Amino acid sequence: MTASSTRRTTAAQSRIAAVGAIAVAGALILTGCGDQTKKDSNSSSSSAASAPLASKLPASIRDAGVIKVGSDIAYAPVEFKDSSGKTVGIDPDLADAMGKQLGVKFEFQNGTFDTLITGLRSKRYDIAMSAMTDTKDRQEGIDGDTGKKVGEGVDFVDYFTAGVSIYTPKGKTQNIKTWSDLCGKKIVVQRGTVSEDMAKAESKKCTGGKKIAIESYDNDQQAQTRLRGGGADAGSSDFPVAAYAVKTSGGGKDFELVGEQVEAAPYGIAVAKSNTQLRDALQAALDAVIKSGEYDKVIAKWGVEAGAVKTAAVNGGK
Repeated sequence: MTASSTRRTTAAQSRIAAVGAIAVAGALILTGCGDQTKKDSNSSSSSAASAPLASKLPASIRDAGVIKVGSDIAYAPVEFKDSSGKTVGIDPDLADAMGKQLGVKFEFQNGTFDTLITGLRSKRYDIAMSAMTDTKDRQEGIDGDTGKKVGEGVDFVDYFTAGVSIYTPKGKTQNIKTWSDLCGKKIVVQRGTVSEDMAKAESKKCTGGKKIAIESYDNDQQAQTRLRGGGADAGSSDFPVAAYAVKTSGGGKDFELVGEQVEAAPYGIAVAKSNTQLRDALQAALDAVIKSGEYDKVIAKWGVEAGAVKTAAVNGGK
């Protein structure tokens, strides 16, 4: 998600090839996490010592045996909670695989998307992993709306690619196919995402006084509920999320995708600029997961092969 022209995303490029139907494996998903009981230091050290890339981690994290992850755990299928309270999805699965390489546990902690980078700055989290689009604005700490610097920025380790899609109530598309077709209509989005940024940018282009009415919510599920109840004409999310909602909400009877996805860009794991050792350890772990074939298994499990990457780039967003 993200900022002006950027997505939970945020980005700037054309689009991704359509990610086929998203696999809805059973009743998925993870709980959000709050603090979990720490392992004793001897156990943590033993686990880290046996992992192939443990030596690359900062000593403080290696000794703790935990990487604290800030995440908006309400963005299926990227990260969400199932009925048993477990946190599941693309991000948790990839984090588990990386944890085996590093000898640590990735502990997901729930937060609203637009506060994750702030939580990273305050050291509440070690990283943010939440379908966050890697953009230059975020790298440089620039507010996309004002163009002003609001922080030191973050580094990203890129692990996936996704575009942005529009969806409407099923059978009520009102000929909406592109963003310009939303002028004079109401759209629901998640606050702080690229979808919100794109809606704001497009509304400025509307003529004849027909602006886009934008309703922003703390999470995507709230936006979907509003649209499902007839409170808006359309919604927008990253393509994997929109496709998952279309496939699962109401047994596939609530929504339909319209038009094509746009603004394809990388999702990145956000790390504080000052924490280069952790950033490089994550990059090495992700590359190892990609080379081992485990990455492809995770991506295939969730039916999002079109967004797969071949290497773990650092700050590849435009």
